[in-house]
Amino acid sequence: MRVYNCHFCGSPCYPGHGMLFVRNDAKEFRFCRSKCHKNFKMKRNPRKLKWTKAFRKAAGKEMVVDSTLSFSARRNVPVRYNRDLVETTLQGMSRIEEIRLKRERAFYKNRMRGNKERQREEDRKLVENNPELLRMRDVELARLAEKERAQDELSDLESIEEPDLLDLSEDEMEESDKKKVKQNKPISIKIRNKKMSKKHKQSDAMDLD
Repeated sequence: MRVYNCHFCGSPCYPGHGMLFVRNDAKEFRFCRSKCHKNFKMKRNPRKLKWTKAFRKAAGKEMVVDSTLSFSARRNVPVRYNRDLVETTLQGMSRIEEIRLKRERAFYKNRMRGNKERQREEDRKLVENNPELLRMRDVELARLAEKERAQDELSDLESIEEPDLLDLSEDEMEESDKKKVKQNKPISIKIRNKKMSKKHKQSDAMDLD
C-alpha cells in the first residue's frame, strides 16, 4: 500500500484514512482531513497558511533542496519483480530515512543558531528603554521576602507553644499516660466500685453481729 501526501498541507495520508476528490478532468486530489478539503474548496493558497508544509518550505523553515527528498518522487516505470532487488530497496529506504532525519536535525540547529544572543540583545534593549520594569521586579521580590519572613515567624511561634514531646523522659511519658487513663475512666466503673464497697461494708457488719 502506498502512503500518499496531502495535496493541501503535505502531511502523509495513510491507507484507510483521509479522503479522495476527483475533479471533472479525472485528476485526483488526496486530503488527510476535512480541514484541508474545505480549505481547498474555498480556493485558499496553502503558501499563505502557516500550518502547511508549503508555507514552511517557502519561509525557509524546512529543507527544500536535498538528494534524499528526490527518492520519494513517484516513478511510473514498470519493473519486473526480483526478491534481491526488493530486499536491497527496503534496506536502502531505511538507510535513506536515517540520513534524512540527521540532515533535518542539522538544518534545524543551523537555523536556530544565534537565537539566544538575539533574544538577549532584545531583552537588554527592552530594559534600557523601560527601566521601571526593574523596579517592579524589585518590589515583587521584596513582597516575596516579607511573606517568607512572616511564615517563618509563625512556624517559630507554633514550635514554641507546642510542648516538645521528644525531650520528655520515659517516666514522664508513663505518668502522663496514666493521668490520661484516669481522666478517661468511665463513670459506670466508679458506680460499680461504690456498690461493691457498700456490699463489703454490709457483710462486715453482719459478721460483727
